[in-house]
Amino acid sequence: MDDQALDSPVSNCETVVSTDQPGTTLLPFISSGLMELGEGDEVHRYIKERFISELGALGAQVTVVAIHQNCHSSFTAKARAQAFQAYSEAVQKKGDSDTANVRYAWYATSKEDVSKILSYGFSYSGKPENDGLYGCGAYFAPDNHPLESIMSAPIDRDGLQHLLLCRVILGKSELVTHGSEQSHPSSEQYDSGIDDLSSPRKYIIWSTHMNTHVLPEYVVSFRAPYCLSVGLVRTPEKSQNPTSPWIPFPILILELSKIFHPSDVGLISKYYEDRKGEKISRHVLVQKVRQIVGDRLLIKIIKSFRTKQFEA
Repeated sequence: MDDQALDSPVSNCETVVSTDQPGTTLLPFISSGLMELGEGDEVHRYIKERFISELGALGAQVTVVAIHQNCHSSFTAKARAQAFQAYSEAVQKKGDSDTANVRYAWYATSKEDVSKILSYGFSYSGKPENDGLYGCGAYFAPDNHPLESIMSAPIDRDGLQHLLLCRVILGKSELVTHGSEQSHPSSEQYDSGIDDLSSPRKYIIWSTHMNTHVLPEYVVSFRAPYCLSVGLVRTPEKSQNPTSPWIPFPILILELSKIFHPSDVGLISKYYEDRKGEKISRHVLVQKVRQIVGDRLLIKIIKSFRTKQFEA
């Protein structure tokens, strides 16, 4: 994402509309140091178009409702912004490089936690996120892969989801393998983790770095189809009639058995049994399946299943 486009003077906090002012159509954030960007704002347009375009064909199903800018207006917010700049310079000097490798990235969170993060910073419960898939820390999706975060973002009572668009200091990243219990850089030369060296889908900012190497800049509030919001597959649940594209888990396992190695299918079946035994949540189950299968193949299988249903 282009830093210059997001740093446009058109979007500074003196020229946008406060969410506390009457007449604003959406009031999700009060007293959070956020200012709503108008739809005519250059940065609003840039973020919205980038967000939608990176979703590909799925972008047509997503509606951006509001974009808010973090003004870093309180004393503590200003201090965090200054600390971020200081750490950025320190990482650059440590790596003897021209850059600290600062990137824009998405972070999935609830509406309530947006205010908490902006007021107090990121918190760490002592348990790895996403059931410890990639260790202990905060997981961010590269700005060109927003779907990774959309599928983890909770839906609020108004049917909206919220993503923080943050600047993150990656510095020198190391590869983190699936199932890692890592909680800090493996050595002094590294600053962050990634899940793939050539085409990362996850940036891992360790719990030791999450309040020095991350700076929330914008909040994007949007509506997305249910199938994008909670995952692409369903486990049987009582008194729930699906209204969006889905596939029963047993059928998914059957289809995957035609493509994947038996060991992978066995692992997915184990996760499914763990879910039925309430050892893991549905969210964790879906995340693990996505990690093994991949979103593109899941979507292809679901579309094929739905087509067969309509033809039957």
